[in-house]
Amino acid sequence: MKIDWQGVFPAVTTQFNEDLSIDYADSQRVVDDLINDGVTGIIALGTCGENNSLEPDEKRKLLTAIVEVVAGRVPVVVGTSELTTPRAVSFAKDAEKIGATGLMLLPAMVYVPKTAELVEHFTQVANATSLPIMLYNNPTAYRVNIGNDALEALRPVKNIVAIKESAADTRRFTDVHNAFGDRYSIFAGLDDVAYEGLLLGAQGWVSGLTSAFPAESVLLVKALKAGDLKTALEIYRWFLPLLHLDADHDLVQSIKLAEQIMGRGSERVRMPRLPLTGARRAEVTKMVEEAAASRPSLSIHKAA
Repeated sequence: MKIDWQGVFPAVTTQFNEDLSIDYADSQRVVDDLINDGVTGIIALGTCGENNSLEPDEKRKLLTAIVEVVAGRVPVVVGTSELTTPRAVSFAKDAEKIGATGLMLLPAMVYVPKTAELVEHFTQVANATSLPIMLYNNPTAYRVNIGNDALEALRPVKNIVAIKESAADTRRFTDVHNAFGDRYSIFAGLDDVAYEGLLLGAQGWVSGLTSAFPAESVLLVKALKAGDLKTALEIYRWFLPLLHLDADHDLVQSIKLAEQIMGRGSERVRMPRLPLTGARRAEVTKMVEEAAASRPSLSIHKAA
């Protein structure tokens, strides 16, 4: 399958049993439900999939299960997030064999590289696979910025084709476009600047809260694509209090709790994360319940 880099790609969660072993069947169900709700693609094993809390064999087994349930209906882009370049190369090769459609490639974890090291990491992984690659830029979380100097150095690497932009500064969407034109497809990567990013030319949205509210997420992007800014803004203003959760340090726990409240998944997470408790859990629960009670009526919108 060739990836049409546009639309809504939820960063799907990994579901766990009570003993915190992976519930592969329920992880498949979560993905199947999202596809049935109209998402454009799937991001497997991203931050919300708790990539770095899984063992190497678990990652490969879970990706196999996701590819199986997707069955070619939408692209499966898999997070590639490893401590070293050789480990990332190994995973990229295995992901291609398993049947992933593309990679979402992160800088090597923990170490903060110089630009030349960052470029070499990305290049070595890209050279190890024929899969198309989306780079993931999240300078706040990973202390590494994939700046225009790095993107310029990577211009000759043909299968690096997209960038998930999670810098909070929305000027970044225009700066990348002005520097590179259509060389890289740009995706909004922070939920609470998705509207702005899409309005400024991002072709798609890698989303966390879509896992809890997929219909509204899909319609938001459709409305913007159709030029129906009134509908899009109505949805975004309703959605924004929840979308802010995606920018918090406990985003995974919050998103999984939202999924549970909406009957779509479980809040179980693996350590070092723990489920939300106390005032924070009550706060997020109230936010999700209020959003569910006030969600816009999708039937009235032209973009549907």
